[in-house]
Amino acid sequence: MQVRVAAVNNTDIWTREGAYGLPGDPNAKAGWRGPIRFPRVQGGDIAGVIAEVGSGIDTDRVGQRVVVDPALYRDDTRDAPPVGLLGSEADGGFAEFVTVNAEQAHDVTESPLSDEQLAALPVAYGTATGMLERAAITAGDTVVVTGASGGVGLALVQLAAARGVKVIAVSSGGKAAEVLAAGASHAVDRNAEDLAEQIDRYSPGGVDAVADVAGGPLIAQLMPLIHDDGRWVIAGAVAGPVVDFDLRRLYLHNISLIGSSMHTRDHFVTLVEAARSGTVHPVIAARYPLDDLATAQDQFTRSRHVGKLIVTVG
Repeated sequence: MQVRVAAVNNTDIWTREGAYGLPGDPNAKAGWRGPIRFPRVQGGDIAGVIAEVGSGIDTDRVGQRVVVDPALYRDDTRDAPPVGLLGSEADGGFAEFVTVNAEQAHDVTESPLSDEQLAALPVAYGTATGMLERAAITAGDTVVVTGASGGVGLALVQLAAARGVKVIAVSSGGKAAEVLAAGASHAVDRNAEDLAEQIDRYSPGGVDAVADVAGGPLIAQLMPLIHDDGRWVIAGAVAGPVVDFDLRRLYLHNISLIGSSMHTRDHFVTLVEAARSGTVHPVIAARYPLDDLATAQDQFTRSRHVGKLIVTVG
C-alpha cells in the first residue's frame, strides 16, 4: 500500500534505543519482543491507499482508503495477543510504501476522519481500546487515567468518556485544559503532593479502575484508592518499569492486576467502527515531513505536546 500519513509513538523510541529490557534483566538492550533484525523501517501508525494486491486478493481493493492494524498476532484466533508489531518485528510505515496482510488493511473510505486522524489511531487508540476492553470498563465506572496527556493516555480519556465513564485524568499541570477538553471530568497534576487526596475528593469511597500507562511510583500511591473488586490495567512503564507496592492491598481487596499489550483483532475492529462513524476524534499536535523524522522523534521525547505527532509521506 501507499503510505499517506504515519505517526510517532513511544514504541518507535524505545525500539530504537533498545529500552525494553529482558526477563530478569530490565536494563538489557532489547526490542519489544527481544532481538530486532536490522535494517528495520519503523512506524506502526499507518494510513494510506491500497496501491497493489497480492495473489488471491480482490483487485477491487486497489485504491481503497485504509487504516492498518499494525499487530502481528500469535495465531489466527480473534482474541490472539500480538507477538510483534510493524516497525519493530516487521517493516512499518515510515516509508512511501509498505506491505501488510490484506485482512489488516481496514477500509475506512467513508470515514469522516482525515488521513492524519486515521494515522493517529492504530497504536495509541488500539492500545487504549485493548485496555478498556480487558478491564471491562463500562458506562458508570469511575476511572483514573495516568499519563493522560500522552498518546495512549489522551486516547483513554476520549474513548472512556465516550463510553459514559467518569474520568479522573492525571497529567502535568500545564496540560489540564487539554485533557478536560478531551472528556475528562477532573484533571489532577501528577506532581501534586496531595495527588491521592485530590483523587479521593473527586471520588469518595474509591474508584472502579486505574488505566495506567506510566507505572513507577504511582502504583504504590494510587493502589489504595481502588475499591474492592476493582481493576488496575497497565500498558506502559514510562515512569519506571520496576516498582514496589504492598501486595496485601491487591489480594485482600480482590483487585485484578491486568497487563495489556496492544489489542486483539476484535478490539481493533471496535476501533475501526468508531473511526468509520466519526465518534472518536484524535488530537493532532504537530506535523513533520518524512525527511524530518529525526526532529519529530526528538520532539516526542521532550513531552511538551498534547496529542499525536504526525509524519506526512509523499
